[in-house]
Amino acid sequence: MTTSHDVRKNPAGGAGGGFLVDVFPQVRRPDAGTVLISEWDAGGPEGQRAVLEGVARAWEETPLPADFLSRVLFAGTDGRSVLNYAQWTSEAAHREFVRSEDTGLSERIAAALDAVGDVGNEGPARYRLYRSMLPEEEPEAPGCVVRVAFRTTGHDAARELVDGLFGLLGERQQGSGAIASHFHISEDGTRIVNYSEWTTPEAHQRVVDARLGGGGEVMRFINGLPGVEPLGFRRYVAPRGLVRA
Repeated sequence: MTTSHDVRKNPAGGAGGGFLVDVFPQVRRPDAGTVLISEWDAGGPEGQRAVLEGVARAWEETPLPADFLSRVLFAGTDGRSVLNYAQWTSEAAHREFVRSEDTGLSERIAAALDAVGDVGNEGPARYRLYRSMLPEEEPEAPGCVVRVAFRTTGHDAARELVDGLFGLLGERQQGSGAIASHFHISEDGTRIVNYSEWTTPEAHQRVVDARLGGGGEVMRFINGLPGVEPLGFRRYVAPRGLVRA
């Protein structure tokens, strides 16, 4: 996993200046107006590496507009999944890039995915960051992202879940090794993604074992909410991509 924060110019010479390379994104950056999240199943470690390298290289070779803020891929600790997390200044800016994009990016990404096989690529869903649980003190650098997902019946159910968790757990992130939890709600209100930052996968597992196992208070609250379906979690490490400095 890359931990250095080296800055380099956009490798494709596009607008917008320097990028941080292969680092965790700045989830709460104030200029991020829309977030795109998707996951792929690459079948195994070899396919996982191919997807990570192929998709990341396609973006690195593309001139990027100033409205592009980040695109970071993560390797699942299961050895097969890949998480894609991207930020743009606005939904309109991303739609305009997709509409007018003539650099061959889509074709290069499709080729990288097709070379691996059926990875379940349905395209990213659009999200907005809703609320974040933050640490009491200066946070440690993240070493792991835990993606926790829920299916909901709409915006009301989604907000009820997130707000209820804050009422139950408080405004501050809890657990040894926990850094922050960032709750994203999809554009149509039918999905929640908690992008949760941890020091290590092992730290997250210890908290799962201690607090969430066996139907604890949090799970009783979640399971008692109408219109909410937990979809489980996956752990991700090793960021690969570009983050605008």
